[in-house]
Amino acid sequence: MRPPRITAPSSLADLCSDDPADRLGHARGKAFRDVVRNLLGDLGEVPDLVVRPGAERDVVDVLDWCAGAGIAVIPYGGGSSVVGGVEPRGLGPSISLDLGRLADVVEIDTRARAARIQAGVYGPSLEDRLRPQGLTLRHFPQSFEFSTLGGWLATRSGGHYATVLTHIDEMVESLRVVTPAGVSESLRLPGSGAGPSPDRLFLGSEGTLGIITEAWMRLQERPRWRAGASVLFSGYDDAVAATRALAQSGLNPANCRLLDPMEALLNAGTDSPGGVLVLGFESADHPVDALLERALELCRDHGGRPQPRAKRDASETWRSAFLRMPYQRDALAAHGMIVETFETACTWGAFPALREAVLAAARQAMDEVGAEGVVTCRFTHVYPDGPAPYFGVYASGRWGSTVAQWDEIKAAVSDALSAHGATITHHHAVGRDHRPVRDPQPGRPARPALRPALRAAQASTANAIHTSGGRSGRDGTGLRSSVHAPGAIVSAARRQNRTAVVLPSWKATSHEPGWRLTTCWNARSPIPLRRAPRTTKNEVSTRRCSVRPRTTANPAGRSPLVNR
Repeated sequence: MRPPRITAPSSLADLCSDDPADRLGHARGKAFRDVVRNLLGDLGEVPDLVVRPGAERDVVDVLDWCAGAGIAVIPYGGGSSVVGGVEPRGLGPSISLDLGRLADVVEIDTRARAARIQAGVYGPSLEDRLRPQGLTLRHFPQSFEFSTLGGWLATRSGGHYATVLTHIDEMVESLRVVTPAGVSESLRLPGSGAGPSPDRLFLGSEGTLGIITEAWMRLQERPRWRAGASVLFSGYDDAVAATRALAQSGLNPANCRLLDPMEALLNAGTDSPGGVLVLGFESADHPVDALLERALELCRDHGGRPQPRAKRDASETWRSAFLRMPYQRDALAAHGMIVETFETACTWGAFPALREAVLAAARQAMDEVGAEGVVTCRFTHVYPDGPAPYFGVYASGRWGSTVAQWDEIKAAVSDALSAHGATITHHHAVGRDHRPVRDPQPGRPARPALRPALRAAQASTANAIHTSGGRSGRDGTGLRSSVHAPGAIVSAARRQNRTAVVLPSWKATSHEPGWRLTTCWNARSPIPLRRAPRTTKNEVSTRRCSVRPRTTANPAGRSPLVNR
């Protein structure tokens, strides 16, 4: 393993580790290709240091150091990424910023059913802290045991709810984020229509825009009533139609997962030519048997056959298999098997052709690389306008070549997803693995189209920020987080204390080159604000706000945060 190429300043030395095992443990996620490379002893690139901040102030200091020294920062939660999200590929000097010490539930507001939670807390620990209050976040991704709140937020994680609260986004009340430009904190509100939401900017940014240090999260009472069933179908098209009817019915089942025939056979132990629909309802307020019965009526309308509730029916068998899948995957990988998944989302009308194209692309790629096996499909989440299909590949590989074989299969199916207008990911995130694939959702044509609108809005935006009185147009937060085109960076200062905010410009590296993100320091932050010096001809100045030019310590003006 390469020795560290950087040395931490003495003020941060106690937070840093250069232990080889520590560095290696932060160099990989939990994808199939990560597991196999570890088994082969392929070390690859590792971070130079692992840094564990004990407080938000430490995060600020680390980013200041890295920005000035040109060191890449990779935010690290639980390390459960399956898309290369924690790898230091081709970054030069880098650190892994492990937030595991920021793991407290700071405050619980039982009246609003919300909690202020630090980003480094793991799923089981979080639920243990909420349980005595009779509350729960109720967000259970498959990585629940090994992932953190900050990771869920940064990747827009998908939980166990198949409808309504499908992503972590829906549970966020406010975020606190440390960026290379300062600390951004949004106000706690049940909702707001006062302009673009700064939280939406950071959710899913995967650490490229800032480090999420804590969040106020909406909670629920723990469910008291549950009911579930499994439904068999003779034809897969009928099963899809029944699932669509349920998604559009307003019944909002907590579990509504359709397993295709191969998935049902492998992971639910059920032989059904049309697949199996696994249904579940839950509530903290009322019995849900009537909701389940209505859902079963809809299934019967499409030829579904509800199964008698047994101690170990298809739904229970599949749930057990779902929890075991990651462990089984690792064991099979050690025996030369290719076992991996990929997921997407599309509209109901697009699904039949998409599924056929993906299955065909996967099978052709498997034939070309000499990997004999099967491809399965299930719906993990469903929406009124479409499903989120989740595909699994189970194939025999050649030991020593299984990573290359999987990469070929993955490339083929990714092309099929893109060609049929589906997203490259519904909840696995982008990371570094998905970055080469052009996702049609943000679409490159949309970016040039946005620039004129942003430029046209600049003058009016600046005027609204700097001339409006009271709390108008500011959502009451005292905070502005805005993306502007080059040459028009404008920052807003909190008017209540009449203090200007000085922000270094930095690249928002997850977007087009040359864009800048400027974020105001929150005046309520414990981190002190600095008064602006006299402006010079090199500074962009508007009333009580100024943005400094790029510093000589960081001549490229780059954010240390990794552009995945």
